Amino acid sequence: MEVRIFEGEGNRAKILLENANPSYANALRRAILSEVPTLAIEDVIIYENSSSLYDEILAHRLGLVPIRTDLKRFNFRDSCVCGGAGCPSCTLTLTLEEEGPKVVYSHDLKSPDPELTPVEGIPIVKLGKGQRLRLEAEAVLGKGKEHAKWQPAVVGYKYYPVIEVNDKCTACGECVAACPRDILAIEENKVVVKDIEACTLCRACAQACEEEAINVKGDPTRFIFTIESNGSLPAVEIFREACREISKKAEKMVSLL
Repeated sequence: MEVRIFEGEGNRAKILLENANPSYANALRRAILSEVPTLAIEDVIIYENSSSLYDEILAHRLGLVPIRTDLKRFNFRDSCVCGGAGCPSCTLTLTLEEEGPKVVYSHDLKSPDPELTPVEGIPIVKLGKGQRLRLEAEAVLGKGKEHAKWQPAVVGYKYYPVIEVNDKCTACGECVAACPRDILAIEENKVVVKDIEACTLCRACAQACEEEAINVKGDPTRFIFTIESNGSLPAVEIFREACREISKKAEKMVSLL
């Protein structure tokens, strides 16, 4: 199997998988969603809350806030040397103390480490005049298979598009006009593909052609992955970590044979 990264900056990645099959592509997608660990708030101690939200609702909203994660610096609580008591190697403690009138955002949570902070701009609660909120939250490593709050990204894949234009094509322009992604064009009286990877395999161009001059299909050995991170980890790092997790599981299975 071969991997080629088309886009890999920040929270978005577009990756081509070659010489693969649908089973492995889906295994990789599931590993990204359920096996890549990230930080998320697990325990909340509320000292004061006079806002319009109940403590339970407030804690639930805090748990869904993505937190920037460094996997090299953190252990899972159950495998940490502290025995799960909660030390700096397995627990990130965040604090929040705000008074209204104002909207409290995720970036108002104070972290002791400037590299391990909540993703900015997520509204948590609106405080009225005189309303106060004071709490302490503990973030720990977890995986998406335990709870959705630990899922690091939204991920999807598609077959690599294959568009074949045969000799029946008269370059009438019907297929070009029908394409919703504007990936076809007429050059030198021939229909050409401008950006094959933008094709969604909708087959609108083939349906618009009465002569059946265009055939659209997907290559079952090539897949285009699109990963959009929630900000906890860079998208490419999420992909690499998912590959490592699959490799570990494969090695464990081989050792049991």
